Amino acid sequence: MKKLLSFGILILVLALFVGTTWFLYQKSQESPVVFSTDTPLRTDITQKTVAIGTIVPRREVNVKSQVPGVVEELYLEGGEQVSEGDLIALIRLIPNMEHLNQAQSQLESARLNLLNAERELARQRSLFERKLISESDFNQFMLTYNLQKEAVRSAENNVSLITEGSTTTADQTSNRVRATSSGMVLDVPVKEGVFVIESNTFNEGTTIAIIADMTDLIFEGKVDESEVGKLREGMDLILNIGALDSETFPATLEYISPKGIEEQGTINFEIRAAITLEKGDFLRAGYSANADIILNQREDVLAINEGNLLFEEDGTYVEVETGPQQFEKRKVVTGVSDGINIEIVEGLTEDETLKKQ
Repeated sequence: MKKLLSFGILILVLALFVGTTWFLYQKSQESPVVFSTDTPLRTDITQKTVAIGTIVPRREVNVKSQVPGVVEELYLEGGEQVSEGDLIALIRLIPNMEHLNQAQSQLESARLNLLNAERELARQRSLFERKLISESDFNQFMLTYNLQKEAVRSAENNVSLITEGSTTTADQTSNRVRATSSGMVLDVPVKEGVFVIESNTFNEGTTIAIIADMTDLIFEGKVDESEVGKLREGMDLILNIGALDSETFPATLEYISPKGIEEQGTINFEIRAAITLEKGDFLRAGYSANADIILNQREDVLAINEGNLLFEEDGTYVEVETGPQQFEKRKVVTGVSDGINIEIVEGLTEDETLKKQ
């Protein structure tokens, strides 16, 4: 019985030894490396850079009031089309008391001067009729009288403008705000009942409405200093507007700023491009957009995936398959790249196979 047990243990130890040895042998046998391969292709390559910016009208006009007061009526709202001269708002005047007092004082002074001129003219007329003064002397008093009449009329108009917003002798109104250009009303930033101030030398005044021609739009964006040297006026752009999903719009680069602006440690240069709109197209001012600026474009060229290139000090290489899983390094001359595919100018043919890197 003991011999049988000993024999069993020996068989178990022997089996364990053989199994361990086989396992270690299998582990030591590494699987051969199989390299993936790739082939060149013929394709179109477009080299481009991207600018980020917004869509804005080429010209925006801020319409302001000529007088201070309260907005009594608004006749337009955002989105409406207007023509130059269209009525936008009516302002209820709140006269500046200092200006009003000055105007009333000037009116009273002008009336007194007119009264004196009228009396003097009557006296001189009597002398002229008795031939005690010459006609030329009499005409001087007549001129003075007429000038004083005009001064009174001007002073009355000034008081009327301050108190009522219009003159007494002409169809002139300062409290009616009219469009100064044709286009679309982008915004009316005031409401009825709001107090506004006039535009003058000392302040900009309150904007009543913003008007722009929405058929003449531009893209304003910025490019990094590493890319600006590749740009030139007249280049084509393709605008991708986030709010419009996949719809794109063509544009033409028309301005590159000569001066860069430092932003968060980088230097950016402002660019502007004229947007081409087809009939029926409409873009809203303020849309954010990305502009693909085409730097170079090649059609139907031999290209490979740029990741398959090897870069060394003396040039650029690829590994070409010479036999099953056998490769040799070969120098190539590259051309235009779009960041994924790169043009091969020399060193490779279309029917050769490359090792994937």
